[in-house]
Amino acid sequence: MSGFVFSEKPIEITSGDGVYLTDANGTEYLDFGASYACTPVGHCHPEVVDAATGQLEDLMYVQASYPHAARTALYEQLADLAPVDVDNVWLCNSGTEANEAALKFARHATGREKIIATTQGFHGRTMGTLATTWKDKYKEGFGPLAGGVEFVEYGDADAMREAVDDETAAVILEPLQGEGGINPVSTEYLQAVRVATATSGAAMILDEIQTGLGRTGSLWAADRHDVVPDILTTAKGLGSGLPIGATLCRDWIAADAGDHGSTFSGGPVVSAAAGATLDVIEREGLPAHAEEVGAYLRGELRDRLGDDVRDVRGDGLMVGIEVRRGSNRLLRDLAIDHRVLALPAGRTVLRLLPPLTIERDHADAVVDAIAEVIG
Repeated sequence: MSGFVFSEKPIEITSGDGVYLTDANGTEYLDFGASYACTPVGHCHPEVVDAATGQLEDLMYVQASYPHAARTALYEQLADLAPVDVDNVWLCNSGTEANEAALKFARHATGREKIIATTQGFHGRTMGTLATTWKDKYKEGFGPLAGGVEFVEYGDADAMREAVDDETAAVILEPLQGEGGINPVSTEYLQAVRVATATSGAAMILDEIQTGLGRTGSLWAADRHDVVPDILTTAKGLGSGLPIGATLCRDWIAADAGDHGSTFSGGPVVSAAAGATLDVIEREGLPAHAEEVGAYLRGELRDRLGDDVRDVRGDGLMVGIEVRRGSNRLLRDLAIDHRVLALPAGRTVLRLLPPLTIERDHADAVVDAIAEVIG
Protein backbone atom coordinates (compact mmCIF):
# COMPACT_ATOMS: atom_id res chain seq x y z
CA MET A 1 0.00 0.00 0.00
CA SER A 2 1.25 3.49 -0.79
CA GLY A 3 0.29 7.04 0.08
CA PHE A 4 -2.56 8.51 -1.97
CA VAL A 5 -2.40 12.28 -1.42
CA PHE A 6 0.99 13.18 -2.84
CA SER A 7 2.16 12.50 -6.37
CA GLU A 8 5.62 11.14 -5.61
CA LYS A 9 8.63 12.27 -7.61
CA PRO A 10 10.95 9.62 -9.08
CA ILE A 11 13.80 10.67 -6.76
CA GLU A 12 14.17 8.88 -3.42
CA ILE A 13 16.03 11.25 -1.09
CA THR A 14 18.21 9.55 1.51
CA SER A 15 20.28 12.34 3.07
CA GLY A 16 20.80 16.08 3.20
CA ASP A 17 23.75 18.28 4.04
CA GLY A 18 23.64 22.06 3.89
CA VAL A 19 22.33 23.12 0.48
CA TYR A 20 22.51 19.60 -1.01
CA LEU A 21 20.27 16.53 -1.06
CA THR A 22 21.41 13.02 -2.06
CA ASP A 23 19.23 10.29 -3.54
CA ALA A 24 19.31 6.51 -3.17
CA ASN A 25 21.67 6.22 -6.16
CA GLY A 26 24.19 8.61 -4.61
CA THR A 27 23.30 11.49 -6.93
CA GLU A 28 23.69 14.90 -5.30
CA TYR A 29 21.22 17.71 -6.01
CA LEU A 30 21.54 21.42 -5.35
CA ASP A 31 18.36 22.16 -3.43
CA PHE A 32 16.82 25.46 -4.54
CA GLY A 33 13.38 24.58 -3.23
CA ALA A 34 14.28 23.77 0.39
CA SER A 35 11.09 21.70 0.48
CA TYR A 36 8.96 24.85 0.21
CA ALA A 37 11.29 26.95 2.39
CA CYS A 38 11.41 24.44 5.25
CA THR A 39 15.20 24.33 5.68
CA PRO A 40 16.36 27.95 6.02
CA VAL A 41 19.65 27.09 7.72
CA GLY A 42 20.34 24.16 5.37
CA HIS A 43 19.72 20.46 5.74
CA CYS A 44 20.76 18.81 9.00
CA HIS A 45 22.45 21.86 10.48
CA PRO A 46 24.58 20.42 13.30
CA GLU A 47 23.35 22.91 15.89
CA VAL A 48 19.71 22.07 15.16
CA VAL A 49 20.43 18.33 15.11
CA ASP A 50 22.23 18.56 18.46
CA ALA A 51 19.39 20.53 20.03
CA ALA A 52 16.74 18.08 18.83
CA THR A 53 18.64 14.90 19.71
CA GLY A 54 19.69 16.27 23.09
CA GLN A 55 16.08 17.06 23.92
CA LEU A 56 14.98 13.68 22.58
CA GLU A 57 17.19 11.94 25.13
CA ASP A 58 15.72 13.93 28.04
CA LEU A 59 12.04 14.30 27.22
CA MET A 60 10.39 13.23 23.99
CA TYR A 61 6.85 14.41 24.70
CA VAL A 62 4.64 15.97 27.32
CA GLN A 63 1.19 17.46 26.77
CA ALA A 64 1.10 21.22 26.25
CA SER A 65 -0.52 22.04 29.61
CA TYR A 66 2.71 21.02 31.34
CA PRO A 67 5.49 23.62 31.01
CA HIS A 68 8.93 22.56 29.86
CA ALA A 69 12.08 24.59 29.32
CA ALA A 70 12.34 24.25 25.53
CA ARG A 71 8.81 25.54 24.93
CA THR A 72 9.10 28.34 27.46
CA ALA A 73 12.36 29.49 25.88
CA LEU A 74 10.80 29.42 22.41
CA TYR A 75 7.83 31.51 23.60
CA GLU A 76 10.24 34.16 24.86
CA GLN A 77 12.47 33.99 21.78
CA LEU A 78 9.57 34.43 19.34
CA ALA A 79 8.07 37.26 21.37
CA ASP A 80 11.44 39.05 21.40
CA LEU A 81 11.90 38.64 17.63
CA ALA A 82 8.33 39.51 16.62
CA PRO A 83 7.31 43.03 15.58
CA VAL A 84 6.72 45.35 18.54
CA ASP A 85 3.74 44.48 20.78
CA VAL A 86 3.10 41.18 18.97
CA ASP A 87 4.07 39.33 22.14
CA ASN A 88 1.63 36.43 22.57
CA VAL A 89 2.59 33.07 21.07
CA TRP A 90 0.54 29.98 20.29
CA LEU A 91 2.43 26.98 18.90
CA CYS A 92 1.01 24.33 16.59
CA ASN A 93 2.17 21.84 13.96
CA SER A 94 1.88 23.56 10.57
CA GLY A 95 1.17 26.75 8.68
CA THR A 96 -2.46 25.94 8.00
CA GLU A 97 -3.03 25.40 11.73
CA ALA A 98 -1.35 28.71 12.51
CA ASN A 99 -3.71 30.45 10.09
CA GLU A 100 -6.75 28.56 11.42
CA ALA A 101 -5.88 29.85 14.89
CA ALA A 102 -5.41 33.38 13.55
CA LEU A 103 -8.89 33.37 12.00
CA LYS A 104 -10.46 31.98 15.18
CA PHE A 105 -8.65 34.47 17.41
CA ALA A 106 -9.69 37.40 15.19
CA ARG A 107 -13.36 36.42 15.24
CA HIS A 108 -13.23 35.84 19.00
CA ALA A 109 -11.58 39.21 19.69
CA THR A 110 -13.85 41.27 17.42
CA GLY A 111 -17.13 39.41 17.78
CA ARG A 112 -17.46 39.69 13.99
CA GLU A 113 -17.66 37.12 11.20
CA LYS A 114 -16.49 38.70 7.92
CA ILE A 115 -13.01 37.74 6.71
CA ILE A 116 -11.35 39.50 3.78
CA ALA A 117 -8.78 37.59 1.75
CA THR A 118 -7.06 38.42 -1.54
CA THR A 119 -6.98 37.13 -5.09
CA GLN A 120 -4.14 34.64 -5.72
CA GLY A 121 -3.67 34.19 -1.97
CA PHE A 122 -2.87 30.83 -0.40
CA HIS A 123 -3.34 30.18 3.32
CA GLY A 124 -3.72 26.42 3.67
CA ARG A 125 -5.87 23.39 2.91
CA THR A 126 -7.94 22.81 6.04
CA MET A 127 -11.59 23.79 5.91
CA GLY A 128 -11.14 27.26 7.41
CA THR A 129 -7.98 28.31 5.62
CA LEU A 130 -9.19 26.75 2.39
CA ALA A 131 -12.07 29.22 2.42
CA THR A 132 -9.50 32.05 2.36
CA THR A 133 -7.40 30.45 -0.39
CA TRP A 134 -8.13 31.89 -3.84
CA LYS A 135 -7.75 29.19 -6.50
CA ASP A 136 -10.74 26.97 -7.13
CA LYS A 137 -8.54 23.96 -7.89
CA TYR A 138 -7.76 23.62 -4.18
CA LYS A 139 -11.43 23.87 -3.18
CA GLU A 140 -13.30 21.78 -5.73
CA GLY A 141 -15.12 18.85 -4.14
CA PHE A 142 -14.65 20.03 -0.56
CA GLY A 143 -17.55 22.44 -0.05
CA PRO A 144 -19.30 23.92 1.67
CA LEU A 145 -16.37 25.70 3.29
CA ALA A 146 -16.38 28.17 6.17
CA GLY A 147 -18.56 31.15 5.32
CA GLY A 148 -18.15 34.89 5.66
CA VAL A 149 -15.11 35.21 3.36
CA GLU A 150 -14.85 37.97 0.75
CA PHE A 151 -12.03 38.30 -1.80
CA VAL A 152 -10.53 41.58 -3.04
CA GLU A 153 -7.84 42.27 -5.62
CA TYR A 154 -4.35 41.80 -4.20
CA GLY A 155 -2.45 45.08 -4.27
CA ASP A 156 -5.52 47.29 -4.82
CA ALA A 157 -5.62 49.66 -1.84
CA ASP A 158 -8.88 51.31 -2.91
CA ALA A 159 -10.65 47.96 -3.15
CA MET A 160 -9.36 47.05 0.30
CA ARG A 161 -10.49 50.33 1.84
CA GLU A 162 -13.95 49.83 0.34
CA ALA A 163 -14.24 46.24 1.55
CA VAL A 164 -13.13 46.73 5.17
CA ASP A 165 -16.03 47.88 7.33
CA ASP A 166 -17.45 47.57 10.84
CA GLU A 167 -18.51 43.99 10.14
CA THR A 168 -14.97 42.87 9.28
CA ALA A 169 -13.21 40.59 11.76
CA ALA A 170 -9.93 40.38 9.86
CA VAL A 171 -7.98 40.83 6.67
CA ILE A 172 -5.61 37.95 5.92
CA LEU A 173 -2.90 38.31 3.28
CA GLU A 174 0.69 37.47 2.42
CA PRO A 175 3.17 40.37 2.23
CA LEU A 176 4.64 38.60 -0.82
CA GLN A 177 2.51 35.87 -2.35
CA GLY A 178 4.22 32.51 -2.71
CA GLU A 179 1.96 29.82 -4.15
CA GLY A 180 0.09 32.48 -6.13
CA GLY A 181 3.14 33.25 -8.28
CA ILE A 182 5.72 35.22 -6.22
CA ASN A 183 3.66 38.40 -6.38
CA PRO A 184 5.04 41.43 -4.51
CA VAL A 185 3.08 44.47 -3.33
CA SER A 186 4.17 47.96 -2.34
CA THR A 187 4.80 49.27 1.14
CA GLU A 188 2.08 51.83 0.50
CA TYR A 189 -0.46 49.07 -0.09
CA LEU A 190 0.38 47.17 3.10
CA GLN A 191 0.31 50.36 5.11
CA ALA A 192 -3.09 51.19 3.60
CA VAL A 193 -4.36 47.79 4.77
CA ARG A 194 -2.97 48.54 8.22
CA VAL A 195 -4.80 51.88 8.38
CA ALA A 196 -8.07 50.40 7.08
CA THR A 197 -8.11 47.59 9.64
CA ALA A 198 -7.08 49.80 12.55
CA THR A 199 -9.75 52.36 11.69
CA SER A 200 -12.52 49.76 11.51
CA GLY A 201 -11.42 47.72 14.52
CA ALA A 202 -10.58 44.67 12.40
CA ALA A 203 -7.46 42.54 12.79
CA MET A 204 -4.67 42.57 10.22
CA ILE A 205 -3.28 39.05 9.77
CA LEU A 206 0.04 38.76 7.95
CA ASP A 207 0.69 35.24 6.71
CA GLU A 208 4.49 35.00 6.91
CA ILE A 209 4.60 31.23 6.65
CA GLN A 210 6.75 31.45 3.53
CA THR A 211 8.13 34.99 3.77
CA GLY A 212 9.25 34.88 7.40
CA LEU A 213 12.47 33.89 9.16
CA GLY A 214 14.74 35.99 6.96
CA ARG A 215 13.70 34.79 3.53
CA THR A 216 12.84 38.19 2.07
CA GLY A 217 15.90 39.96 3.47
CA SER A 218 14.61 40.84 6.93
CA LEU A 219 13.48 38.51 9.70
CA TRP A 220 9.87 39.31 8.81
CA ALA A 221 8.61 40.87 5.59
CA ALA A 222 6.54 43.12 7.86
CA ASP A 223 9.79 44.76 8.96
CA ARG A 224 10.67 45.61 5.36
CA HIS A 225 7.40 47.50 4.99
CA ASP A 226 7.34 49.12 8.45
CA VAL A 227 4.00 47.45 9.19
CA VAL A 228 3.03 45.90 12.52
CA PRO A 229 0.11 43.47 12.15
CA ASP A 230 -2.27 42.35 14.88
CA ILE A 231 -1.50 38.71 14.09
CA LEU A 232 1.54 37.19 12.36
CA THR A 233 1.76 33.53 11.41
CA THR A 234 4.89 31.53 10.75
CA ALA A 235 5.77 27.87 10.12
CA LYS A 236 7.70 26.00 7.39
CA GLY A 237 11.33 26.78 8.26
CA LEU A 238 10.76 27.43 11.96
CA GLY A 239 11.74 23.87 12.94
CA SER A 240 14.23 23.26 10.10
CA GLY A 241 11.85 20.66 8.71
CA LEU A 242 10.29 19.40 11.93
CA PRO A 243 6.54 20.14 12.12
CA ILE A 244 5.88 23.39 13.96
CA GLY A 245 3.96 26.59 13.36
CA ALA A 246 3.24 29.67 15.44
CA THR A 247 0.53 32.31 15.71
CA LEU A 248 1.85 35.55 17.19
CA CYS A 249 -0.62 38.22 18.26
CA ARG A 250 -1.14 41.45 20.17
CA ASP A 251 -2.71 41.52 23.63
CA TRP A 252 -6.16 42.54 22.35
CA ILE A 253 -6.28 39.49 20.13
CA ALA A 254 -4.94 36.85 22.52
CA ALA A 255 -7.57 34.25 23.43
CA ASP A 256 -8.23 33.02 26.96
CA ALA A 257 -6.95 29.70 28.28
CA GLY A 258 -9.10 26.88 26.93
CA ASP A 259 -10.39 28.79 23.91
CA HIS A 260 -8.08 26.90 21.56
CA GLY A 261 -5.70 23.98 21.80
CA SER A 262 -3.62 21.26 20.17
CA THR A 263 -2.34 18.00 21.59
CA PHE A 264 1.15 18.49 20.18
CA SER A 265 1.43 22.27 20.70
CA GLY A 266 5.09 23.12 21.27
CA GLY A 267 6.38 19.62 21.90
CA PRO A 268 9.83 19.43 23.52
CA VAL A 269 11.79 18.17 20.50
CA VAL A 270 10.33 20.55 17.93
CA SER A 271 10.61 23.48 20.35
CA ALA A 272 14.29 22.74 20.86
CA ALA A 273 14.85 22.51 17.09
CA ALA A 274 12.98 25.78 16.51
CA GLY A 275 14.97 27.59 19.17
CA ALA A 276 18.24 26.42 17.63
CA THR A 277 17.03 27.40 14.14
CA LEU A 278 16.28 30.94 15.31
CA ASP A 279 19.68 31.09 17.04
CA VAL A 280 21.46 30.20 13.81
CA ILE A 281 19.43 32.66 11.71
CA GLU A 282 20.26 35.48 14.12
CA ARG A 283 23.90 34.66 14.81
CA GLU A 284 24.85 34.07 11.19
CA GLY A 285 23.00 37.16 9.94
CA LEU A 286 21.02 35.11 7.42
CA PRO A 287 18.36 37.75 6.63
CA ALA A 288 21.04 40.21 5.45
CA HIS A 289 22.81 37.38 3.62
CA ALA A 290 19.53 36.47 1.87
CA GLU A 291 19.12 40.10 0.83
CA GLU A 292 22.62 40.24 -0.67
CA VAL A 293 22.70 36.87 -2.42
CA GLY A 294 19.08 37.19 -3.51
CA ALA A 295 19.73 40.54 -5.21
CA TYR A 296 22.74 38.99 -6.96
CA LEU A 297 20.69 35.96 -8.05
CA ARG A 298 17.84 38.02 -9.46
CA GLY A 299 20.25 40.32 -11.27
CA GLU A 300 22.09 37.41 -12.88
CA LEU A 301 18.81 35.77 -13.90
CA ARG A 302 17.61 38.98 -15.57
CA ASP A 303 20.90 39.44 -17.40
CA ARG A 304 21.10 35.84 -18.62
CA LEU A 305 17.45 35.19 -19.41
CA GLY A 306 16.47 38.55 -20.87
CA ASP A 307 13.49 38.33 -23.20
CA ASP A 308 13.36 34.53 -22.92
CA VAL A 309 11.17 34.99 -19.82
CA ARG A 310 8.33 37.35 -18.97
CA ASP A 311 9.64 38.44 -15.57
CA VAL A 312 12.05 37.79 -12.71
CA ARG A 313 10.68 39.05 -9.38
CA GLY A 314 10.78 38.62 -5.62
CA ASP A 315 12.64 39.74 -2.52
CA GLY A 316 15.67 38.19 -0.87
CA LEU A 317 15.78 34.47 -1.55
CA MET A 318 12.14 34.22 -2.55
CA VAL A 319 12.39 34.39 -6.33
CA GLY A 320 9.90 33.81 -9.14
CA ILE A 321 10.73 33.38 -12.82
CA GLU A 322 7.69 33.77 -15.06
CA VAL A 323 8.34 31.69 -18.15
CA ARG A 324 6.63 31.60 -21.54
CA ARG A 325 5.57 27.95 -21.36
CA GLY A 326 4.58 25.46 -18.68
CA SER A 327 6.97 25.14 -15.77
CA ASN A 328 6.66 21.38 -15.14
CA ARG A 329 8.86 20.35 -18.06
CA LEU A 330 11.48 22.92 -17.04
CA LEU A 331 11.50 21.65 -13.45
CA ARG A 332 11.94 18.07 -14.65
CA ASP A 333 14.82 19.04 -16.97
CA LEU A 334 16.51 21.01 -14.19
CA ALA A 335 16.39 17.99 -11.90
CA ILE A 336 17.35 15.31 -14.41
CA ASP A 337 19.89 17.15 -16.56
CA HIS A 338 21.38 19.62 -14.08
CA ARG A 339 20.75 18.13 -10.62
CA VAL A 340 18.94 21.27 -9.48
CA LEU A 341 15.69 21.07 -7.50
CA ALA A 342 13.23 23.95 -7.78
CA LEU A 343 9.47 24.46 -7.38
CA PRO A 344 6.44 25.68 -9.33
CA ALA A 345 4.25 28.64 -8.33
CA GLY A 346 1.36 28.20 -10.67
CA ARG A 347 1.58 26.87 -14.22
CA THR A 348 4.14 29.32 -15.61
CA VAL A 349 6.33 30.39 -12.67
CA LEU A 350 9.52 28.72 -11.48
CA ARG A 351 9.93 29.32 -7.74
CA LEU A 352 13.34 29.44 -6.03
CA LEU A 353 13.35 29.12 -2.23
CA PRO A 354 16.85 27.88 -1.41
CA PRO A 355 18.36 27.61 2.05
CA LEU A 356 19.41 31.06 3.23
CA THR A 357 22.98 29.77 3.47
CA ILE A 358 23.64 29.57 -0.29
CA GLU A 359 26.60 31.49 -1.70
CA ARG A 360 27.16 33.19 -5.04
CA ASP A 361 28.75 30.10 -6.59
CA HIS A 362 25.53 28.18 -5.90
CA ALA A 363 23.55 31.01 -7.49
CA ASP A 364 25.84 30.96 -10.53
CA ALA A 365 25.36 27.23 -10.98
CA VAL A 366 21.59 27.56 -10.87
CA VAL A 367 21.55 30.52 -13.27
CA ASP A 368 23.64 28.51 -15.75
CA ALA A 369 21.25 25.57 -15.44
CA ILE A 370 18.09 27.64 -15.83
CA ALA A 371 19.53 29.56 -18.78
CA GLU A 372 20.36 26.32 -20.57
CA VAL A 373 16.99 24.70 -19.87
CA ILE A 374 14.98 27.75 -20.91
CA GLY A 375 17.21 28.47 -23.88
